[in-house]
Amino acid sequence: MRHRYLQISHPSPPRCVWRLMETMLATLVLLTSGAGGAGWSVTFEETDLCAPLGASVEIGCSYDYTAGETVQQTAWHKGRLQRGLWTRVALADLPSFQNRSEYLGDRRHDCGLAIHDLRVNDSGHYYFWFDTETFGRRSQGSVYLTVTADAELSASVLPASVRAGDHVTLTCLTSCHPATTVWFKDGLPVARTQFQARAEDSGNYVCAVKGVESVLSDPVALDVQYPPLNVSVEMSSSASGVNLTCSGAANPAADRYTWYRGAGSSPGPLLEVGSGRVLSLASGGAAHAGLDYRCRASNHLGGSYSPGPPVTPDSTDISRVVLCVGIGVKSFVLLFLPLVIIWRLRRKPAAHKEESCDYENVITV
Repeated sequence: MRHRYLQISHPSPPRCVWRLMETMLATLVLLTSGAGGAGWSVTFEETDLCAPLGASVEIGCSYDYTAGETVQQTAWHKGRLQRGLWTRVALADLPSFQNRSEYLGDRRHDCGLAIHDLRVNDSGHYYFWFDTETFGRRSQGSVYLTVTADAELSASVLPASVRAGDHVTLTCLTSCHPATTVWFKDGLPVARTQFQARAEDSGNYVCAVKGVESVLSDPVALDVQYPPLNVSVEMSSSASGVNLTCSGAANPAADRYTWYRGAGSSPGPLLEVGSGRVLSLASGGAAHAGLDYRCRASNHLGGSYSPGPPVTPDSTDISRVVLCVGIGVKSFVLLFLPLVIIWRLRRKPAAHKEESCDYENVITV
């Protein structure tokens, strides 16, 4: 009598179930495996990393051990299921990681790892192992890396245009979950994603997934507007007297400059004497000596005065140009007058000789 058997095929569990099984098995292995020794540890900067396909990722890692021991070997492993058992395989023994994995650490306390040209199969748990002359030890935890084909970054600054002192929030959206993002402003790291805007916060911002800083979002700009700051007055000489120039940093640029004058020894209010970025004081030092000058630069957000003590031109400052011109004229006369006299003297005898010859000819005739 022939027996018939019914063959039933079971569908393979979804990917999320496999990951849950891997995590449970990894935890079981960690609980049952012994490391031995005290005073040792392995610490990962991030335990969950996400990176786009084809990019490079860096795993931050540090380790410690009992004082007096010396590290002999270090290695990174990848966890995977083999015949239903959870095992750790050294990256050096996996052909797919040849020329793509790079140990960034040393044999002291740094155990960083970089993986280049990421592939989808690189997703999984990663462990660090080190060996001393006493014990071989491996990390009690792992880093789970997710490699995705779609890991777009979207950066935003809200609001994009603010006044100094307003609140600003930086937001970075990515398809990697979970993922820690980092920010850069004009190439420099940004410590906070929420802050009160200052004048120096203006610039271009980009974000990236931590550990995958090689892949950046499109830049977004932050424009911080503020009234004139650090207003100052610079004094220079001109052909007609002295020029006072007012300047200061502002966004938008200052569009109004007002000049004030007052007696240096008088506590009274300053008197408005002009406008424009440059105030020209004509020659006549006695009329301006002992008077204080300062300016106020302003835009639609406000204004600031140049700090004290105000600029005080004296008779020496204002008459300096006239003095220089007088010295220049005297130098010209003293230098070229002797040359003119010599030239005249050299030509005069020749003229007398010609005239005497003509005179002698006339007499002879």
